[in-house]
Formats: sequence, C-alpha cells, structure tokens
Amino acid sequence: MIKNFLYIALGGAVGSVLRYAISLLFRNTQNFPWATFIVNLLGSFLIGLIFGYISKNSTISTSTTLFLTVGLCGGFTTFSTFSKESLQLIQVGNYWGASFYIAGSVILGIFLVAFGYFLVK
Repeated sequence: MIKNFLYIALGGAVGSVLRYAISLLFRNTQNFPWATFIVNLLGSFLIGLIFGYISKNSTISTSTTLFLTVGLCGGFTTFSTFSKESLQLIQVGNYWGASFYIAGSVILGIFLVAFGYFLVK
C-alpha cells in the first residue's frame, strides 16, 4: 500500500515538472492560456495511450499503472488551472476565447483519450 503512494508521488513529481517545462515553451498570453490547453490535450492523449496499452497487457503492475495514470498524468494535467483560466477569459470579456477553450479542451480531450486508447489497443 505505501509503495503505491510512493509511485503516485514520484509520478506526480515527474508530471508536474513536465507541465512546468511546457509552460515555459508555450507562454500563456492575456488572450489565451495556450500552455494549459496544450498540457491538458497532451495529457488526455497520453492517458488514452496508457489505458489502451494496459488493457492489452495484463502484466502491467498496479504500481506502474498508478505511477503513469494517477501520478504522471494527474501531476501533468490540471483541471484547477483550466477552471481559473476559463473564468479569467470570461472576466476580461473574451467570450469567444473562453468558449473555444472550454469546448475545445473537453471535446478534444475526450477525443484524444479515445484516440490514444484505440491507437494502442
């Protein structure tokens, strides 16, 4: 049990560092939060790939699954930042940007999870 918590913590640390690195590459602008948008879409695709791979490889341990999904993907993507940035777009009156960001993140995120899953399954 404790081992699983350690795997999740390690995965979360790796995911958080990767998220920060991407935020340095894709700076958010006042017009649109590109870094979070890209991170959440990449994370959606990544978790789809992971679940697809795990579904056809039953030899993957629970610890590895937790490291990759709860830890890595959980630390990499960020719903709280997405929510805050959505509100900020609305507050500055960028309703089109907010609509694209919210709909694009949700619709493309679900599509990329499915695409990643079926790509490796």
